[in-house]
Amino acid sequence: MPQKFEITIPDGIVRVRLEEYLFERFYGLSRMYLRDVIKNGQCEVNGRIENKGKRISRGDFVEIELDLERESAMRLQELPLDIVYEDSDLIVINKLAGMLVHPTHREKSGTVLNVLSYYLNAEFGRRKAELANGNSTLSIPRSAFVRPGLVHRLDKETSGLLLVAKNTRSHRLLAKQFRLRTVKKSYLALVEGIVKDDVATIDAPIGRFEEKKSWNVKAEGKPAETRFRVLERRRNSTLLELEPVTGRTNQLRIHCASVDHPIVGDVKRGGREFERLCLHSSRISFVHPTGGERISLESLIQFRELNGAAARR
Repeated sequence: MPQKFEITIPDGIVRVRLEEYLFERFYGLSRMYLRDVIKNGQCEVNGRIENKGKRISRGDFVEIELDLERESAMRLQELPLDIVYEDSDLIVINKLAGMLVHPTHREKSGTVLNVLSYYLNAEFGRRKAELANGNSTLSIPRSAFVRPGLVHRLDKETSGLLLVAKNTRSHRLLAKQFRLRTVKKSYLALVEGIVKDDVATIDAPIGRFEEKKSWNVKAEGKPAETRFRVLERRRNSTLLELEPVTGRTNQLRIHCASVDHPIVGDVKRGGREFERLCLHSSRISFVHPTGGERISLESLIQFRELNGAAARR
């Protein structure tokens, strides 16, 4: 439900763009939404409808209608977090299987970003509630709001270590390490069948098939390489350690299936039905963006295998 806010621009604001001021003040709303509100004539400055580039200063009077339910990915939501490492620049969590990393147009809550936003900005939750209750004099500086910065992602069904930056500088430096492939990651995967080779490399390009709207091995796709080694051979499956040299969409699932050893739980690619996808981000190693030392973290998991024909339903 839209609310009307009446704001007298305070001291210290001199010729600031309207959209920048609103983005700073209403930290939980996306820039795109605020631009649409201004474009649709729902914002007036000194009684006149203005555009997003209008320069405002101390004493100007802004009237705007906003729906505070239209929050961005920064919606604050309290849920348990398994924190593996944290300092002033970054945080590494152990993501649960079945948890999205960021909101989508269908799922707006319960994601890693929602929960991290709450954890890193608990005080903002209280102050935002005051704003929603009509305290139009409240000003919340966005500069003080910690925006979690994703530098890589995990599929919803994949569990394990996820590295998130706490500030712009850390995000830029960590993202550069991913681009240069100096970040080392490995995964545990329980795959179907008995893998014969103790150590091997899967080298198969991956591309998108538009007609099927899916990703798979494709001759004209982008180069993709995965190294693996066998950790344990079981009755009808094999526990592997996977190292993705490249980072293509669904690379580990696609590569395992391409050598006739789909990951257990990956029904779409030939794996048996299971309580979860048996893929876990188990190790990550990177250079700290401030200290310069290499940080190496580990999160192990025991996949409980359902042996026998009863598991294949």
